[in-house]
Amino acid sequence: MIDSLLAHDRIRAARAHIERSDEVTLARQAELSAIPAPTGSEAARAAKVVELFAGVGLHDVAVDQVGNVHAWYGKREPAAGCVLLSAHLDTVFGPELDVSVARRGDRLEGPGISDNARGLAALVTLGEAMVCARVATHRPVLFAATVGEEGSGDLRGVRHLMKGYSTNRPHAFIALDGAGIERIVHRALGARRYRITYHGPGGHSWAAYGVANPAHAVGKAIDLIARIPTHHAPRTTRSVVRLGGGSSLNSIPQTAWFDIDLRSEDARELERLDESLQMIVGRTLQEENRQRATGTAPLTLTVERVGDRPSGLTPRTHPLVQAAVAATRAVGHEHQLACASTDANVPIALGVPAVALGAGGRAGDAHLPTEWYENDKGALGIVRALLVTVAMAEAPAA
Repeated sequence: MIDSLLAHDRIRAARAHIERSDEVTLARQAELSAIPAPTGSEAARAAKVVELFAGVGLHDVAVDQVGNVHAWYGKREPAAGCVLLSAHLDTVFGPELDVSVARRGDRLEGPGISDNARGLAALVTLGEAMVCARVATHRPVLFAATVGEEGSGDLRGVRHLMKGYSTNRPHAFIALDGAGIERIVHRALGARRYRITYHGPGGHSWAAYGVANPAHAVGKAIDLIARIPTHHAPRTTRSVVRLGGGSSLNSIPQTAWFDIDLRSEDARELERLDESLQMIVGRTLQEENRQRATGTAPLTLTVERVGDRPSGLTPRTHPLVQAAVAATRAVGHEHQLACASTDANVPIALGVPAVALGAGGRAGDAHLPTEWYENDKGALGIVRALLVTVAMAEAPAA
């Protein structure tokens, strides 16, 4: 399949356009990265993507109710079952961080420059290449820039997007996420996130000593959580990521809390891990209350689920995964099948074949202010995405 696409005149023309546009893609990447887009505040970056989608010739460009940007390539037919190509708009960084970009040779430096300004820039260039080369496909391609992929966004944008196609699911879903040219994410890493909060009467640290202490409960719970066994196969992790509470150095806090991130490659292991967490926080509540002074108010507990990313997989034997494998080899690299948490989690959980691909180049310091992107074979990553997209959209024979 991929070999025949490589011989197709229009695919070759699209590839040539991608390679010629390497510097333009980098400039778009830097421009998009320099527009702040914290999760929940992606509107300014979305407006730029609207402008870019329209400028490269995609049609029916629109912004939906939650802020996703949509654009179409090819004839939009409800019965056709589109190929959905996405990249997320948001970053993990707050509005207070300077997201300006510095360029040093082929290296771009700035928060979010790879994750996911690279994916967005690649999305635009891929659309432009298909338009310029007039690539023919049997299935339409929906280009989507999604909100709420990171952290607290809990895949909000892609959930909304897939809900809109509940009666006519996409034929395939391809997410462009960050850099790289070898990884093919076909296994969705499940994750559950909670905020655990203990509430108590509080009081003076000396005069009220003996009342149930929410901070002590948090400490005991974290200690027990750290003892939960984890696995390498299937890989399963539990991480307390934030904690807080209290008001002063000489006061027993009225509230104390912690945030926890549970992950597993296997849905059953994730469920078992979740059950262990619930047992621990309940047991800790009981222990702290047993130790409180007679006549004082007990602690109460709030368990708030703040994230739930589904797990699942697109089998390695599926034509989508096989197309991604063949396309990786076609650009001169060996593939690496992988598991990660991306926008592809949602379609996979709904039974839609989905993968996530890097968009070329190399990157480092993801989710840190020192994030960088180096354009080593960057164009080839977009060529790979082109080949997979057109293979699933069923281009006519050369």
